[in-house]
Amino acid sequence: MPFKTLTKEIQNLIADRGWSEPTLVQEKAIPRIMDGENLLIIAPTGIGKTESAMLPIFSMVHERNEPPISILYITPLKALNRDMFDRLIWWAEKLNLEVGVRHGDTTDYERRKQVEFPPHLLITTPETLQAILTGTKMREHLKNVKHVVVDEVHELVESKRGTQLSIALERLKEISGDFQIIGLSATVGSPEEVARFLGGGRSIGIVKAMTAKDMEILVDSPSPTSEDRLLSERIFLGEDATARLRRIHELVETHRGTLVFTNTREAAEVLSSRLRKIETNYKHDIHHGSLSKDVRVYAEKKFKEEELRALICTSSLELGIDIGSIDLVIQYMSPRQVSKLVQRIGRSGHRVGEKSKGIIIAADPDDILESVVIARKAMSNELEDIRFNKLSLDVLANQIIGLSLEYYDLDRKRIYNIITRSYLYSNLTEEKFDEVLNFLEDLKILYTLPKVRRKRKSWNYYFENLSTIPDTFQYRVIDNIEKKDVGVLDEGFVAEHGTPGTTFVVKGSSWRILSVEDGKVYVEPVDDMESAIPAWEGELIPVPESVALEVSELRYRIYEMLKEGIEPDEIY
Repeated sequence: MPFKTLTKEIQNLIADRGWSEPTLVQEKAIPRIMDGENLLIIAPTGIGKTESAMLPIFSMVHERNEPPISILYITPLKALNRDMFDRLIWWAEKLNLEVGVRHGDTTDYERRKQVEFPPHLLITTPETLQAILTGTKMREHLKNVKHVVVDEVHELVESKRGTQLSIALERLKEISGDFQIIGLSATVGSPEEVARFLGGGRSIGIVKAMTAKDMEILVDSPSPTSEDRLLSERIFLGEDATARLRRIHELVETHRGTLVFTNTREAAEVLSSRLRKIETNYKHDIHHGSLSKDVRVYAEKKFKEEELRALICTSSLELGIDIGSIDLVIQYMSPRQVSKLVQRIGRSGHRVGEKSKGIIIAADPDDILESVVIARKAMSNELEDIRFNKLSLDVLANQIIGLSLEYYDLDRKRIYNIITRSYLYSNLTEEKFDEVLNFLEDLKILYTLPKVRRKRKSWNYYFENLSTIPDTFQYRVIDNIEKKDVGVLDEGFVAEHGTPGTTFVVKGSSWRILSVEDGKVYVEPVDDMESAIPAWEGELIPVPESVALEVSELRYRIYEMLKEGIEPDEIY
């Protein structure tokens, strides 16, 4: 019984929760973590994956009286930081352990408090870890780190955020010594590669608990009816798109809680603004990364309290943020990638033993075929292989600067050894490393002789490039009546549409521009179905080669069947 390996205090708390038996992932992971193993844990959403990692870690910290900061919990999103705090604080308080959250929105007061009174568990993001690695007092606390958890690791590994994190973990190791590392994910296509990413040359075990949750995925492409044709004129939408909207409306009406995923914020805004015109017996809201934090948190709260029947969202709700009961996930048009569909459908039936149910509302024939292929692969758990950003030189330059800020004088060889412990830089040659180092010296950012030493410019360079997420200048949208932030607009949209009197859609509603000044767009609500729909940068999702090839094969099989005289309605 895995729970018996935990301290008596943890066992009592588990009993208070009413848990009589461990889930599959807890049964597999808890004993191995208690034995000190480094693990990559792969399990569906909603079967206690977080607890499978944190209960044994809490048990060890409590039993050994490990000083703070003893646990680092790293997530890719600030919203997930907040959610994890709410999820873990109950356990921590019962064990007299402190929990803190630190990210870009953390107040100066809270930061000072964490420096003077560090928590046992610090929940943070990869970028904030980069910042605290250079802080003199925080580094003293980081010497106590014994456990690191990287949540939703699949969300990081394919981007430069993951590349940056891989070196940050090695920099942390220089401060704290070796620590136990646990990776968590619901969707990993290349487990062995991701384990190497986490390991930095160390052995990482892999726990798979993928059989405990059933998944049902349908592909639907509704045809326009005569009513759709009439409605399309009223809501300024094409007949086919209106048919899809009508089908979404029907599905939401017959379910208790529905997430409607779109691939772009633009599509989410179109659906939300039009759905508001036809919904009758229920309410919905919208959630994406270009809406203000207050708007997103309000929507999450109302959905969790079941005051909303549906949320139209993008990848902002793809990860494990707890928003309550969801019994259906709708994917609007092809999700483009198998891993995205599995992650999104997994949000429904978010309880042990419940089935995850999803429907893809597809558009044209190409979209239908792509959706069918992705649904088949998802049902067979055929996820895409992970593609890493190896040997990224811009990240390398920034990490060299970061190390120069941590240590006043550094040998080139020591920097090189730290960097190349990262799996993503294990093949970095000394020649290429020296090129980057000399380039930084040419830019007058570093001294390199006789040892690597920082300059005053080093600080600015490091913190200005702390995030690998591309910068886009954005204007804040301010509701002039409520005096509240609504969201943000990209500079290009404002340049084209940002004149007073122009109307546009954001938060699923229409707004009229009153003025544009000092990076802010002041607006008032209006009722105008012809309002412009904003577009935001960085929303295109590539289709994997394996999906494209299978779609091509499927098209050819259908062609052969038609050529043999098989009727279209007999093809399956």
